[in-house]
Amino acid sequence: MPSDLEASASVVLEFWRLMATNDFHSVKAVLADDFVLDWPQSGERIVGPENFAVVNAEYPTEGVWSFALRRLVAEGPEVVTHVEVTDGKQSGEAISFFQLSGGKIQSIVEYWPDPFEPAANRKHLVELRLPKGAA
Repeated sequence: MPSDLEASASVVLEFWRLMATNDFHSVKAVLADDFVLDWPQSGERIVGPENFAVVNAEYPTEGVWSFALRRLVAEGPEVVTHVEVTDGKQSGEAISFFQLSGGKIQSIVEYWPDPFEPAANRKHLVELRLPKGAA
């Protein structure tokens, strides 16, 4: 029998697997009926699984979305993921804080950090990573 920790991580892994199908209505299977998603950077709140599915389905895209899970950390009913997202033209990274209850995702607080130029004053102390896709 899986532990609560393993169960929470499994639900979130299933969330990202379903997101990768691009059938955003299928994701409702792992969302609680009173699900809430907060985007603190824009001040937006999405209430309910249906609104979540429609927001994602209506997002302007150039192609099929792909999701690359870079990190997952779980502690009891709380899971945090770092995911890279792209449709082949636009891309971003999401840091998502999941709260689970009763085997479903109750809420997500999600941050979409924007890239920025490195500060000149620390140039002598850092190494620059190659841009994604560069050899």
